[in-house]
Amino acid sequence: MAEPRKYQLQNDDANRLIAELLDVTSVPADRRGYYQQLLTTVLKLYEDGADIGDLKVTNAALKELRYAYKVFAPYRDIRKVTVFGSARAASSPESIESARLFGRRMTDEGWMVVTGAGAGIMGAAQEGAGGEKSFGLNIRLPFEQEANPWIASDPKLITFKYFFTRKLFLVKAAHAVAMFPGGYGTMDETFELLTLMQTGKSAIVPVVLVEVGPKPYWRIWHRWIAGTLVERGLIDNADTSLFHIADSIDDAVREVTTFYRVYHSSRIVGENLVFRLTRPLEPANLGEIQQKFDDILQGPATQQPGPVPQEFNEFPRLPRLILPFDHRSYGRLRELIDFVNQL
Repeated sequence: MAEPRKYQLQNDDANRLIAELLDVTSVPADRRGYYQQLLTTVLKLYEDGADIGDLKVTNAALKELRYAYKVFAPYRDIRKVTVFGSARAASSPESIESARLFGRRMTDEGWMVVTGAGAGIMGAAQEGAGGEKSFGLNIRLPFEQEANPWIASDPKLITFKYFFTRKLFLVKAAHAVAMFPGGYGTMDETFELLTLMQTGKSAIVPVVLVEVGPKPYWRIWHRWIAGTLVERGLIDNADTSLFHIADSIDDAVREVTTFYRVYHSSRIVGENLVFRLTRPLEPANLGEIQQKFDDILQGPATQQPGPVPQEFNEFPRLPRLILPFDHRSYGRLRELIDFVNQL
């Protein structure tokens, strides 16, 4: 029986040239396979007969991804909070001032701020953070969206053609997300982020819905979530744990920063979910976790002093909590993180 064909082009000479190109450019062995597949995918578009429109989309998206990776790379070890909210000048004065204060408070905590680079609430958060400690992820539109003056001339301003590449980095770069009142775009971003976390497609991060101004906004939104989606069984009640409504900037900052009090980060390793922790837990804590979260654990929770082999020695000094998680109940998983942080 013939071996399955590797991910290659139909043209053997072209496959050989790709291999030679990787040799000439001295691509490291641990990354070679990825570059080989990337180059192969680009030329498979030709083999597939992709039309000019598809090539334009793919070309522009790939260039946007590459450039954004480059801009963010020097700051990968600094925690970042993404701020969403209306870009319109009609935003309430209370929302504008709260966003400005939130941006300033988060940079005081040692964080950087990421916004969509627009005016309104985004511009206020950018002003509070300052260009040096923030990123602007702008989108080219025929109206409304020009980069705000606090990031307009900064090298950390990235202008995207496509919403999907821009939204990828607004979420990918975030160790926390703050949602202020906004329109369709803010609703889109809120529901997409919650969907990604609910389905395990994005890491769980603190999501604060900042309630500001003289009229309720997120409380009305939550009333519909609880009274329609939860009540009709369209989402689990635990899924509402994926967000927190903050009634003040102090509350919002506290929710973001305490999320990383004991919990540091996580990684899926085989069937288990591995938590990196800032300090080891007491043996009795493992029993408490087992008892309170037995519904989402498929075996005993264990602990070890450093990385498991599949982590490639990432964060070598941090202890690990190893959870046989069911990979389904992410709302409950958020509750488990909160419980660990309170120990």
